[in-house]
Amino acid sequence: MQPLQLILDPPAAGAWNMGVDEMLMERAAEANLATLRFYRWSPATLSLGYFQNAADRETHAASNACPMVRRSSGGGAIVHDHELTYSISLPTAHPLAADAETLYRNVHGTLLEALAEFGVEARLNEAALVQLAGEPFLCFQRRAVGDVLLDRYKICGSAQRRRRGAILQHGSVLLGRSAAAPELPGVIDLVDTQAISRLTPTTLAEVWIHIWRSQLSPLESYGEYSPDDLKLAGVQASTKYGSAVWTNRR
Repeated sequence: MQPLQLILDPPAAGAWNMGVDEMLMERAAEANLATLRFYRWSPATLSLGYFQNAADRETHAASNACPMVRRSSGGGAIVHDHELTYSISLPTAHPLAADAETLYRNVHGTLLEALAEFGVEARLNEAALVQLAGEPFLCFQRRAVGDVLLDRYKICGSAQRRRRGAILQHGSVLLGRSAAAPELPGVIDLVDTQAISRLTPTTLAEVWIHIWRSQLSPLESYGEYSPDDLKLAGVQASTKYGSAVWTNRR
């Protein structure tokens, strides 16, 4: 199987993070490059799903002070603060891209095993939550089949975007409660074990990478982005994801 390039990025602004994911998706389509990326956000940022209305952010007062970015994938809004985010960019010919639901479950399945190393017994959701009215604004208050649950709380959800020649899947693991989303507990708020003291974005990524290598595909160290990568990501960040026209398009 074609190995995935592995990228471990430091915390960055929302527009940059989304610009890099877009760049990696383009590289997957044009250069047949498959990539697994782990990253974080600074400052804490609210990301809207592609189909959400920007005005709806006013319904969530706790996150109103956060900068806002719009993702290219669907789903509900996410407050990116005390968490680990991942993305997978694959050429459509890659075996892992063959079936969208299988990719979703495979990634979340390896996350379950990684969390178990810290004494966290999470599970996959097997039934969508039926809403009597519209869906909640926040992603972590929604339920889809294959989401990762801890007790009755969602701690990880993912979304996909497909374009000709490539697929992007990205998702967030909620590790701790954010002041910008106090209604959402994270893993460390829900588990009382000695091992949980070792759980950080860095240690979770390390364990998750090890499990990924053993179960899903080989991983190769990618190192730094090339100048062309940085240029393309910068263009996406400034002209698209950092643009009020894109953010407020709905």
